[in-house]
This record gives sequence, structure tokens and C-alpha cells, in this order.
Amino acid sequence: MESKDTDRRAYGRILDRMRMLCSRREYSSAEMFRKISSSLARSCPEMEEEEIARLAAEAVSSLVADRYVDDARYACAFARDKAVISGWGRVKIRRSLAVKGLGKDIIEDALAAVDLHESSDKMEKVLMTKFRSLSSSLSRKSGKDSSGKLPMKQDLKIRLLRFAAGRGYGYEEAAPVVERLISGI
Repeated sequence: MESKDTDRRAYGRILDRMRMLCSRREYSSAEMFRKISSSLARSCPEMEEEEIARLAAEAVSSLVADRYVDDARYACAFARDKAVISGWGRVKIRRSLAVKGLGKDIIEDALAAVDLHESSDKMEKVLMTKFRSLSSSLSRKSGKDSSGKLPMKQDLKIRLLRFAAGRGYGYEEAAPVVERLISGI
């Protein structure tokens, strides 16, 4: 009986801590489930895994009901921050949200809420920065023997497109910007 009472107190403390965390930043329900499960496992090592999973699901339901956790709100904030601040493209944002366990509908709604103009401005800035760094490093190497290598413009284009793809931008988004940058050489 004493063990159940201790478990309930630990559950209450963990739930309060999760509320505090959620009031400071957005979390997805899957992230909260993992955090609560690991906290319960540490606080109550004698508790069985099924009981931990049940209590974690109950806690997540409570956080969702109290609007501390909202997957749609989290996805919109994540997509906006990654697009505008970090310079990520739609592909990378979509993949990251899927890895976090969010549904396809929520992901698509979040991507639709991202301002395309701001996102494309950020892509241009990111590509311009990479263009400057690549063109300066390639121009330093061009004095060396470059037999059998691609011409500098082609090499630069390939590298910039590969960089853009790594950032989550599609070819059709990045190619016009890359062409415009390279045409100025």
C-alpha cells in the first residue's frame, strides 16, 4: 500500500514538473510521453513497464485536456521556427515532424501556415552565404592543377544544389536562386 502511495506522489510531482516545462516551451505529446515514462521509471524503479506506460498516457491526456500540450500548435511553432530562423526547407521540416510522431494532417497544416515569402527569403540568404564561402574556397583552389575536374561554375552549382537539398529545399525551389547566384560570376 505504501508503494502505491509513493508512486502516486511521484506521479503528481512529475506531472507538475511537466506542466512547468510545457509552460516554458512547446512539446509534442510523443515527447511528453517519453519524458514522463523515463521520469516514472527513474522515480519508481519497482513499477512495471505496463503501469509506467498507462500512467504516462494518463498524464499526457491530462496535459492535452489542460491545453499544456497541443500537437497542432507545436507543429506550427516548430515549422515556423525552422523555416524562418533555421532556414530549413519544407522537406526537412516534414521529415522532422514525422520523426517526432506527428500525424500527416497536422504536418501538412503546419507547413501550410508557414509564410512562403519569408521562407524563400531565408533560403536565398542561406544559399548566398554558402555561395560566398564556396566561391572563395574554389577560387583559392583554381590556381592549382584542375585537370579532369568540372568547371568552377558547374561545381559550384552542384555543391549549392546539394547543400539546398540537405537543408530540405526541393530542386524546383533552389535551382532558380542558384542560377541567379552563379550568373553573377
